[in-house]
Order: sequence, then structure tokens, then C-alpha cells
Amino acid sequence: MSGPVLRAVLVGFGYVSQTFHAPFLASLPEWRLHGVVSRRSIAPDSLPPECRVYRDAETAFADPDVDLVVIATPNDTHFPLACAALRAGKHVMLEKPFALSLQEAREIIATAQHHDRQLCVFHNRRWDSDYLTIRAAIDSGRIGRIAHFESTIDRFRPAVRDRWREGSAKGAGVLYDIGPHLIDQTLQIFGLPEQVYASLALQRDNALSDDWVHLVLEYDRCRVILHTGSLAAANAPRFVVHGTAGSLMKRIADPQESQLRAGMVPGDAEWGCDPDPLQVFHEENNAQKEPAIPGDQREIYRRLAKAISGEGLNPIRPIEALGVMAVIEAAMESARGKRAVRLPLTEEEKSAW
Repeated sequence: MSGPVLRAVLVGFGYVSQTFHAPFLASLPEWRLHGVVSRRSIAPDSLPPECRVYRDAETAFADPDVDLVVIATPNDTHFPLACAALRAGKHVMLEKPFALSLQEAREIIATAQHHDRQLCVFHNRRWDSDYLTIRAAIDSGRIGRIAHFESTIDRFRPAVRDRWREGSAKGAGVLYDIGPHLIDQTLQIFGLPEQVYASLALQRDNALSDDWVHLVLEYDRCRVILHTGSLAAANAPRFVVHGTAGSLMKRIADPQESQLRAGMVPGDAEWGCDPDPLQVFHEENNAQKEPAIPGDQREIYRRLAKAISGEGLNPIRPIEALGVMAVIEAAMESARGKRAVRLPLTEEEKSAW
């Protein structure tokens, strides 16, 4: 690695920070976990010895030793925290969803541009094994022109838990939680859709926000189906793709989150290795199996370090994250009006893709 080690502060130390951000930063030589902002007490052995604990974000943002602020807080705090960190001269890694609205996202981008800081949204699943495998097979042209693309993340959580992601506040629900992953991966393959149709539902007893989402993205002759639900004890395949010369199927999702929850250290020998093969069909019900490409979500931090050091590009261009927000806004309007909706982007924003 060339250049100095970059110092990061985590704002919020809940599940996402503890499971993803802290282990990723600790495992990469480009980064040092410099501090954590948390009002709750933190077990001393859960942080590196040199890691500071700040009781408020303002103190962390004023620390001249901080290079990057990682915002992993409830969705309704993303906008004010990101803008405050950027105005303080810090680069920002912002958890998805980008913001609660397209307009908030535009203002965050404008603030980053005005202060000449890197703004990166944590679309870490671009480096999932399942996605990398499916995308490589599509890009090879082996199944011809794509006519149908289906991406599903199902879970079985029949009881509504007492947490903000499942509450009634704006920004709760699976459209904001799982939707950005599904949408971002799709836009990386197909670009912006012509229009979006969405159906949202609250299916569980006592549900306070959407726990079932079904999106249809229209692309000329291709249709993309994005789905997530909370009552799926038998999960659907992660990806199903049909083309003019064959089909692809990837049944099981990337293992990295499960590995992290089990205590695996990123970079260990089995890190990101996916035992579930890609299935390739050129004849009906006759599959050839091929090994999956290993994943490594830490790549987002590797590339961001290069961008901050002036040696590379931002791994998640802000305009791409804005496109994800546009699909979410179109989906909400579609679900309310029960009709297909075009993306609420300007012609300039569309051309930036």
C-alpha cells in the first residue's frame, strides 16, 4: 500500500458497524479504526486499544486526526449527519439508504462537491459472490440477450422485533433496508429502467412498516423482478436469469454476512468462498454447474482509500447512489398509485450515467 494510513470514525455502533464496518476497517492495512461515536457503553474488548469513544458526533467531526466519517445510524439521521461531517472537511462513508428522499440525497451530493470531499454510499453487495458470479456469466454473453432477471432476498422473521428498522417512522421497512441492495446491483448490470412498478405490503401480525416488496423494472424487452419478504421459511433462489440462449440460476446467497456473524475474520482462508455453484442451462432442466466467484465486500474500503489518496476513483459514484434513490421514490409513488412510474431524475442526472 502507498500513502499514509487513513483514520476512520464510526458514528453509531450497532449491528451494522459491529458486523461489517469495524471488522473490515480492522482487517485492511489502508485503514485504522480511530474512534466510535456512541452514547451507549461499549465493552472495552470490542474495540482496538487505541480506539477513542466520542459521546457526540460534533466532537468527532472536530477531531483533526479523522479522515473518514462512517455513518451507520438510523436512516432519518443520514442527511444531517452526512452534511455536518462534509462541512467539517471529512470524507464520508454513508450507510444505505442514501437518505430518506431524492432531494436530501441531492443536497448531500452538492455539499460533498462544494467541500471537495469523497462521498461513498455503502453499496457493499457489489462484491458479493452471488452477484459477481451472475454478472460475469451475463457479461460473457453465453445465454444471449437477457429477457428476464430475478433477484430475491427472502428472510423468515415472523415476529416483528422492537427496532427502528421495523417501526413506523419514515425510512423503516424492507424497501429501505433490502431494496437498495437489490436495486444497486440491478442498475450496475442494466442501467436506469424506463419505469418502475411496485407493490408493498405489511404481511406479518403487528407489522408497522412494509415487510414485503415486489418491484418490476422495465427495460425495453427485458423485465427485472426484485423481491424481498419476511415470511419465507423456504427461500427462493437468489438469482434466476433467462436469456435467448439459456438460463442461469444461483440458489444460495453470498456467505460473508453469515461468516462475520460466526466470528470469521475478514481475509481468513475461507473468507468469501461460496460453496453454492452457478447453474447454467442450455437445455430445459439440464444444468451445468460451475464454481462461484469468491466475494470480498472489503473492496469498497480498498477503493475508497485509493480515491481519498488521489490514486483511484470513488467505488460508488454519487450519481449511481442517486439512481438507487430515484428507483425507491418511483416505487413508493407506484405503490400508492398502483401504476408504473418513470424515474424522477433530471435529464442531466440521467446523462451522467
